[in-house]
Amino acid sequence: MSAFIPSIGWIKTYSRKDFAGDLPAGLTVGVMLVPQGMAYAMIAGLPVVYGLYAALIPQVVYAFLGSSRQLAVGPVAMDSLLVASGLTGLAVVGSDRYIELALMLALMMGIMQLALGALRMGFLAQFLSRPVISGFTSAAAVIIGLNQLPSLLGIQMERSAQLHVLISEAISASSDVHLPTAFLSGAAVLALIALRRWAPRVPGALAVVAAGIAFLTFAGDSDMGIRSVGDIPSGLPGFRMPGLLWEDLRTLAPVAATLAFIAFVEAYSLAQTVAQRRADHDINANQELRALGLANIFGSMFGAYPTTGGFSRTAVNERAGAMTGVSALISATVVALTLVFLTPAFGNLPQSVLGAIIVVAIAGLVDVRYARQLFSSHREEALLLLATFCLTAFGGMVMGIGSGVFLSLVLTVFRSTRPHAAELGAIAGVYRNVERFPKAQRIPGWLIIRYDGPLHYASQAHFKGFLKERLDALPSHSQPVHTVLLHAESIPYVDASACAMLSGLIDEWQKQGVTFKLAGAIGPTRDALHRAGLMDRIGADHFHTGVEAALQAQENSQQRQIATQTVLSEG
Repeated sequence: MSAFIPSIGWIKTYSRKDFAGDLPAGLTVGVMLVPQGMAYAMIAGLPVVYGLYAALIPQVVYAFLGSSRQLAVGPVAMDSLLVASGLTGLAVVGSDRYIELALMLALMMGIMQLALGALRMGFLAQFLSRPVISGFTSAAAVIIGLNQLPSLLGIQMERSAQLHVLISEAISASSDVHLPTAFLSGAAVLALIALRRWAPRVPGALAVVAAGIAFLTFAGDSDMGIRSVGDIPSGLPGFRMPGLLWEDLRTLAPVAATLAFIAFVEAYSLAQTVAQRRADHDINANQELRALGLANIFGSMFGAYPTTGGFSRTAVNERAGAMTGVSALISATVVALTLVFLTPAFGNLPQSVLGAIIVVAIAGLVDVRYARQLFSSHREEALLLLATFCLTAFGGMVMGIGSGVFLSLVLTVFRSTRPHAAELGAIAGVYRNVERFPKAQRIPGWLIIRYDGPLHYASQAHFKGFLKERLDALPSHSQPVHTVLLHAESIPYVDASACAMLSGLIDEWQKQGVTFKLAGAIGPTRDALHRAGLMDRIGADHFHTGVEAALQAQENSQQRQIATQTVLSEG
């Protein structure tokens, strides 16, 4: 049972020491989550109270079912923007229909995650490389930030998930900037940055929210025109099953699938990072899918829109000393108490302050340093990052992540068709790449090559071309090649197409009096050659454990021939 309900493991051994870590962590994250949840709901185009609903039930469900003990589940910026971009044009932002679609999206996303977990598809996280994640999150951060301009500057602007549309809208509305709103948002941004730098223990978001409420309460907004969040409903969310309509299912399915995948990868990578530092529990990818799926399913029934693990809250939760899922239960209690008793106090919260919290929170997602490192060390992956960024920024979230994964797979396939290959020469008794080691000496009459990848239908042309290139590159004055030796230790398998290619080469070489041998071939490679009938054609005595063994066998054969000839001549 502990495999499906990981909390059983820590409940059995729970102690006062664990609670001493969980209590301050839970209180800290709960206090942090209240303004963050409201801000992220604003990104999603929902009334701010739905950010608090999303911070309630999903936390409780994940606390018992998640394999991570520190992951803080709730609303996050990226998923909120995906919700907004997916629902744009389907309903009026903030309307009852819009809210219904957002809850339906959470239910669909949860069902997909639960199904993937039940089918043990957690390995899918491996298909999202870091350059793709970095390009996607950087573009998402830029789009999220630009979508906050109406709140930050007091202007009217259409929401969008496309960079060029947002820039055009911002330029058109630039003359309508509301100076008091811009001043307040600028002050909030500076305060958040200052608190993060010089007073990191102070909950910056809560402090700025309190200051914003106090400012609008005492200054009044009638003359200044600063927009507030308005009345927030009090009380806990009631049970409400989202209605599933066939037309809506078809429309929302691509967005739900993207959300399910992105949310899982985001949460799983965070959980893995924290668990590696703690080393007191393991993260199970399939259980994470099941836990996140059930958190979203049950959450959607109580007013929660799509949720996942939040980076900043998880980091705070770990640093504050969280030991188990009890910290999440305490965080949920803080949110519940806020919904029951404190929502009237947030009525005068300026929207510009929430916008400032969002901008500061997502600023770190634009990872310029990593992009620079890639351009200097891995140029192809840097281009992959750039392509993902551009496709996400200009084509939308779904296109960006889908294209990023596709291009990443294309790059992987392309690399598998052109593995590293080298001609080997002897240097101090070791066989090295003659291109990298100029002092390595070729063995007269031998062409010794090493191929560091699989031989299959896609790489056979590269292998054959490399052989031809090395044969043509031999000095004209050198001894003609009588033996081609393939150092096959790094070849994991050989498919039928490659076997046919090798058969053709053997036929060609036999006509030229050239012998083909293999050194260090592993079991699966020998099995494939045997099934194709090539082992008999090559000859069992031409398979050797290493390059030196092949050369020694040739020398022994020559000595036996000389000895035989001597005996015959003497006879």
